[in-house]
Amino acid sequence: MVYSEELAGRLRERLGTVNRVTEREMFGGVSFMVAGNMCCGVLGDDLVVRIDPTLHHDALTRPNVSEFVMGGRSSRGMIRVGPAGVADDDELALWVRLGIAHATSLPPKKAGAKKKAAPKAKKAPAVRKKAPAAKKKAPAAKKKAAVAKKAKRPAVKARKPAAKKKKVAVKAKRPAAKKAKRPAVRARKPAAKKKLAVRKKRAAVKKRAAKAVRRRR
Repeated sequence: MVYSEELAGRLRERLGTVNRVTEREMFGGVSFMVAGNMCCGVLGDDLVVRIDPTLHHDALTRPNVSEFVMGGRSSRGMIRVGPAGVADDDELALWVRLGIAHATSLPPKKAGAKKKAAPKAKKAPAVRKKAPAAKKKAPAAKKKAAVAKKAKRPAVKARKPAAKKKKVAVKAKRPAAKKAKRPAVRARKPAAKKKLAVRKKRAAVKKRAAKAVRRRR
């Protein structure tokens, strides 16, 4: 992390008489915490101060002061002072007093509160060790699938002859159907002869009637 060591040293001198002051790497620089709450810090060559949110707009009216923006977002009460704004020790002392006043007005935080998250990171390797056990089960599943395929193949082959028998049975039925239909066709022929005989008789009757009519004339 690159930040002004000179400005960080000046802040340490101002905060030397304050109780419960700790340093923490934050925002790509160094931050000074009072009772677990942020007071001020150094980012590059600039001073970052957390003041009372009600003084936010008044602070922005001073020269070399701007909003502290991180990730495209600004926070009410967080300001950034350029190098020219803290060149004078009195100016630096003013910003440090405002930072201390706001930090001490907040409920103190336990220094070890954030250290509880460390044991959770140790549990991650235990989860990774279980992954190889899952991989060992894969060959057993493959063997079962292979055995199932082998068991099914003979059953399919055994069914094929049965299908052939059905075809033979169908072929055997066809001649019987043809034999049954042929006599029926032959039985109809006498009926056709009868019809022809009836027609001939009718024609003969008509001829006789016609001859009789002619004779009467």
